[in-house]
Amino acid sequence: MRITDVQGHALSSPIDPPQERRFHGGSRRLRKRDVVLVVVETADGRQGFATAGASSSAMREFFEDDSLGTFGEVVNGPVADALVGETIEEIPAAHARLRKTDLPARLQREAISAIDVALYDLRGKELGAPVHELLAEEYGTQSTTHLPLYASAGMYMEPEGYVDQALVLEDLGFTGYKYRPGIGPARDREVVKRLADALTDMAFMLDSHTWWKLRESYDPETVRELVAYAADHGAHWVEEPVEPDDYEGYVELAETGAALAGGESEPSFAGLIDLAETGAVDFLQGDVRHHEGFSGCQEAIEHCRGRDMEFVPHNFGTWLGLVANAHLVAAAPEVSLLEYPVFENDPALAADPDPGMYPFDLAFDLLDGEPEITDGRLAVPEGPGLGIDVNLDVVEEYPFVEGAWTEFRYDKA
Repeated sequence: MRITDVQGHALSSPIDPPQERRFHGGSRRLRKRDVVLVVVETADGRQGFATAGASSSAMREFFEDDSLGTFGEVVNGPVADALVGETIEEIPAAHARLRKTDLPARLQREAISAIDVALYDLRGKELGAPVHELLAEEYGTQSTTHLPLYASAGMYMEPEGYVDQALVLEDLGFTGYKYRPGIGPARDREVVKRLADALTDMAFMLDSHTWWKLRESYDPETVRELVAYAADHGAHWVEEPVEPDDYEGYVELAETGAALAGGESEPSFAGLIDLAETGAVDFLQGDVRHHEGFSGCQEAIEHCRGRDMEFVPHNFGTWLGLVANAHLVAAAPEVSLLEYPVFENDPALAADPDPGMYPFDLAFDLLDGEPEITDGRLAVPEGPGLGIDVNLDVVEEYPFVEGAWTEFRYDKA
């Protein structure tokens, strides 16, 4: 395929008015969510799509003053310069061209991630086959196209609020409920106990990501006690209970017997494998948007194959990202579970009361139509490529808004 155009559209979905969420030791303001829509066009007029930009718990956009607007410029500049006019026979050839740019390694990996997904979308359209079939051929598997979903929600609320939200999602048929703790050690334990008592058909998981780590508001002994308490009450996993690069901390917490999850914040797919090799995580969470697309995640999936470790992709963003990860899960060996982020006013769920975390209208509006979700299972699209139609009107409807998407304020000691 000969590439004739590469564009990165930085978009913002405002949260208006901004939402304030209290956590232990401070508060968080949610102002917007940002997305970079990457569009790759070939000489035959086909377009391949991907969303881009790291959205892991490392939260570079906040802590390192990065911007997805800046990344959009990277796509329109060095990434386009490296690819436009080139004929790409094999997708790894595009990776090689991007590695020759002067971009920092981290930006190279983010660019490779988006371009890899968009090129798989194009290759599927070229061959008239869904991406999951292309991937299944590479893995030597048969695709499974009805996938169980776990709901990713629950952010800083009163203990009973988590339970009320979880029960709505259980009624919708989700296989699991993942929530964000961080409301104080005693109340975190209360939430665990309440969920363990209330849920009958749905597992629950804790996504500790940043909140147990911000300003050291939870000391190591407190974290260990909470992890053990969650395990004793049947938590399916505890996600990122320590800093992403604290492998020793992962190993020490694994000694509690708790199932641990991590990997979304690893800077590369090689880092995913490094984390896996500690033996401390039971669930390895790569991300096609962050770990070099389908190609990079394949390395991690193959590493998990035949081991007592499950690859469960990190997926926290738009329906376009959801569909991309769904094709991966459909094809990959020994992979079955997909994360479904629950935002307010989700038209695919139409639940009452609304179990969404906060508004993110762009997450839905990126697509024409909506994913098919029945009883907590997603039907993977069977059309060519990713099998979805992207609504390019979002480029005009969701202009990028400068500034951090989230802000933190800390209580004075």
